[in-house]
Amino acid sequence: MSMLLNIDSEEDRNARAKAAALQADATLPDADPVPSVGYTSRGNTLVIGCAENALPRAEQLSAQLPVSVLLTDGPARIPPSDTARFPIFFGEEVKAGGWLGAFEVSWRQAGKEHQARFDLLLDLSETPLIASHQPPHGYFKAGDVQSDQLARMVGEFEKPRYFTYKEKLCAHGRNRKTGCSACIDICSAEAIAGAGERIKVNPWLCAGCGACTTVCPTGALSYAYPSAPYTGTRLKTLLTAYADAGGEQAVILFHSARQGKALIDALEQTQGLPARLMPMELQHAASTGIDVWLAAIAYGASGVIVLTSVEDAPQYIEALSEQMNIAQTILSGLGYAGRHMQLIQADAPEQLDQALSHAPKGDRPEKAATFHIAADKRNALDFALDHLYRHAPQKQERIALAPGAPFGAVEVDVSACTLCMSCTGACPASALMAGVNLPQLRFIEKNCVQCGLCTATCPEHALTLVPRMSFSETSKNAVVLNESQPFHCIRCNKPFGTLHMIENMLARLSAHGAFSGNLDRLRMCGDCRVIDMMESQLREAAIVEVKRPG
Repeated sequence: MSMLLNIDSEEDRNARAKAAALQADATLPDADPVPSVGYTSRGNTLVIGCAENALPRAEQLSAQLPVSVLLTDGPARIPPSDTARFPIFFGEEVKAGGWLGAFEVSWRQAGKEHQARFDLLLDLSETPLIASHQPPHGYFKAGDVQSDQLARMVGEFEKPRYFTYKEKLCAHGRNRKTGCSACIDICSAEAIAGAGERIKVNPWLCAGCGACTTVCPTGALSYAYPSAPYTGTRLKTLLTAYADAGGEQAVILFHSARQGKALIDALEQTQGLPARLMPMELQHAASTGIDVWLAAIAYGASGVIVLTSVEDAPQYIEALSEQMNIAQTILSGLGYAGRHMQLIQADAPEQLDQALSHAPKGDRPEKAATFHIAADKRNALDFALDHLYRHAPQKQERIALAPGAPFGAVEVDVSACTLCMSCTGACPASALMAGVNLPQLRFIEKNCVQCGLCTATCPEHALTLVPRMSFSETSKNAVVLNESQPFHCIRCNKPFGTLHMIENMLARLSAHGAFSGNLDRLRMCGDCRVIDMMESQLREAAIVEVKRPG
């Protein structure tokens, strides 16, 4: 009986602490407004499909909207009396793309290409023309829509511009080599595409999930609705108020503003949430990542839960799971006992209740952090990781991570590396650098995001990525990975390469016709090589002139 009373007492304390925390959160000002993206729709609708399906739906819609029909099974299937009610096109090889108010549709008819623009699409094709998991606004498939839904899509609309993009931080590509494509791979709306060495995000297609910002290793893409600093302020406020009121083992439950909120509200009306779990609403559950989660632990949380639904794209679930594994590996490596991260996918209150019975109860730092989450992702991570390391039960300097983690080192095969410095020109994070006055390859591990551009660029295949988390002081400073003595031109004595590089060139080009009889030219700088070649030509010309008869 005394044990039950003790449990009830702890739950009561946590409940009072939770109420104080939620009240403190409610007093915070709203997030700063963000720029918006606008749509204009006049309701010009195209219905696509076979006559049997498309014509009846077009008939229904024509009373409310200007409708056209694109039939994919030919004119022979149309009753003659229907041909004049609305424009009807016939075609095959139909393609569609765009968004509300700006859909582009093309098809072939009798060998000719046709194109047209529409505001709304009702796609009744057996295979959807737009296959993205998150379809664009204004695109509807069979079974997804009622007639009045399309009618409501007429007018001026806007939505937040959910992201910000900093080109200079992007690790997508360099020198025609592709490095990081995490944001492109995860986008369920197909709103992100490669654009040379950078990416391009279509704000009209962006669905605002924020998953791209979660997997971005550099912070080039960041979520703006709300920003990480605002989310951090809410986290800090919640956890500080909870601890000040005597609450213990706090867990932050991130959930979406739609499915997640509805599920939690339904559970609150029946069993209720455990008192130590504090729900925190986001635009989308995938919009926070390892920087925010580790900051929550640094602020004093015993765990972080992210609630998703079966409607979420499978790549979101996979990415969130991978990110949580990285975070948990780091925390466990530092000696913080217990489980801190939990990813839940639930559809019903009963499923959620069952999952929450296993909510995290991990160790946390003895002293809560006071830093504010920075807008720059890597800076935010640095603050969180530094605090967690300083208060760690086990100060392990290096923790091995799974491939794909955005932290790590680069190993160099010095026998293969010629110090050509191709890797330093490709590195987007200033992790690899050339020596100032000597032929050196230097490396700052803290800057490395493991994008792989250096390994893709190295002509000698001398570099290898080593995913890990390092807390050593050397990780913050430039260390020399490889160095060589400078090689001086044998003609003008100017340094122009390294001894290793020249030795490699001699070994590879000694049999080449251009150098086999002039190996010394490989030991010359570019200017002296040209001079030597011209002098040789002049000498040969003079010999020919002397030998000429008469």
